[in-house]
Amino acid sequence: MTLDKGTRHEFIKLVNARVLWRSAVFAFALCGVASAKDADKVSSSELQAKLTYYENCHGASAQGFHGYYPIPRLAGQQPEYVKNQLEAFVEHRRTNNIMFNVAHELSPAMADALTESFQNLNPEPLTTFAPEDLMVAGKRIYEEGLSQSDVPPCAGCHGPEAKGDGQFPRLAGQLSEYVVNKLINWTKERGQNPEKPDTSAIMQPIAHSLTEPQINAVAAYLNHLQ
Repeated sequence: MTLDKGTRHEFIKLVNARVLWRSAVFAFALCGVASAKDADKVSSSELQAKLTYYENCHGASAQGFHGYYPIPRLAGQQPEYVKNQLEAFVEHRRTNNIMFNVAHELSPAMADALTESFQNLNPEPLTTFAPEDLMVAGKRIYEEGLSQSDVPPCAGCHGPEAKGDGQFPRLAGQLSEYVVNKLINWTKERGQNPEKPDTSAIMQPIAHSLTEPQINAVAAYLNHLQ
């Protein structure tokens, strides 16, 4: 399936309508009986405590963490994308028990404060050595796609510098092993409720069309972008 601009635009319109509805439900669920006035209050000490807590998983300045399971970089990430994924964890559209527990406890105000803080961080990427020819191949796929496999250019959604846009995530500087893991195992974690798709549904046919060597190449290229 080739995603031309018209198809992408219509899909995003559909997703946006559903996201708006889900966002209202999500906000109510997270707030509980708290008033809007209370939800708007996030003290600097509360925010800093949460940021410090998340550094234990996502690394200093949210640059990611090379562990037994790679933990993604959140620094510079698009707030809208992060909040959409937090909703997906809470609604079990994306499976991860740890992130379900984390997301379930966040108020909308705290989610806003955290995602804005993450976006403003800009540490050096945690890079992994990759041969030059592998990154060249990844750059070509990212910028040009693979016409023989109906894979569109990644830059069409994620931007020429891979910094994302709104619901489309930043990929620049992301841990290469995290990108590889997510693309190879896409349907095992995402799209668990087909009746509630989000923009990540665009990636399903693309992930399935990429071979493992191609995924490794794209991941290596993205990992070294600032």
